[in-house]
Amino acid sequence: MKSVFRSAICTTLSFSLRSLNPTPPLSLLPPHLAFLHHKPSPFTSMASGGGEIGPQAPSSPTVHTLEKQFDEFRHQLDDSGSLRERIRSVAQEIESATRLTQSSLLLIHQSRPIPEVLEKAKGQIGVVRELFSKLADIIREYPGQYYRYHGDWKSETQTVVSLLAFMHWLETGALLLHAEAEEKLGLKPSEFGLDIEDYLVGICFMSNDLPRYVVNQVTAGDYDCPRKVMKFLTDLHAAFRMLNLRNDFLRKKFDGMKYDLRRVEEVYYDVKIRGLATNGDTKGELGDVGQS
Repeated sequence: MKSVFRSAICTTLSFSLRSLNPTPPLSLLPPHLAFLHHKPSPFTSMASGGGEIGPQAPSSPTVHTLEKQFDEFRHQLDDSGSLRERIRSVAQEIESATRLTQSSLLLIHQSRPIPEVLEKAKGQIGVVRELFSKLADIIREYPGQYYRYHGDWKSETQTVVSLLAFMHWLETGALLLHAEAEEKLGLKPSEFGLDIEDYLVGICFMSNDLPRYVVNQVTAGDYDCPRKVMKFLTDLHAAFRMLNLRNDFLRKKFDGMKYDLRRVEEVYYDVKIRGLATNGDTKGELGDVGQS
């Protein structure tokens, strides 16, 4: 009886000790659960997720490669940002000079004498020429980067071309050619030339001013002006139709030229019907605008 009582007391103490120390001795564990007895080493790395402080692992060669690459990127982006600031500074000066020229040309719609208007408008052409020379010097410092930064002065260039083309037409009645525009701006195609698309967009901008000019000239008594402008726009529109224009900004501006021509035609028809137009050979002056 005493042996049974002693055995029960030992069993109770054994279970109590196990509750205090949940990790059983390795000798009592079966072979397939022996890994439970393993304790993490105090030198386990923090990267293992155990929260232990361990020795720092040696940096991988990949880390040095990434640091070197992104350090080069940082320098390149800093240089590109500085260059853009220089370009935009000159572009803003070009825009300011262009606004003065544009304001002078607006006087042409008030029936002012053409020589008087052109003399005042040409006062800023020399300034614009110097600014484009300054811009070319900046781009020349970075060979092969013309079209990377071209968007920073593209809009200003198109406006300048439109003003030069309008002034040239007022003087000669003819279109300002691409080479002539480069010459007026002092540009060299081999170094810093006039982009062809900028030239074409500028010509489209110039055509937008012609319908208003025609209306004002007719109001002032120049009834032959619609015929001259219609002949010019018809030839220009036909020349543009030789180009394979995509569905982009230039295509939209070309479509605008078509409506400019129609507005001028309407003025010419009105003058013709009223018997105010001068007698001239108008055959062939009307383009096939509706077929575009």
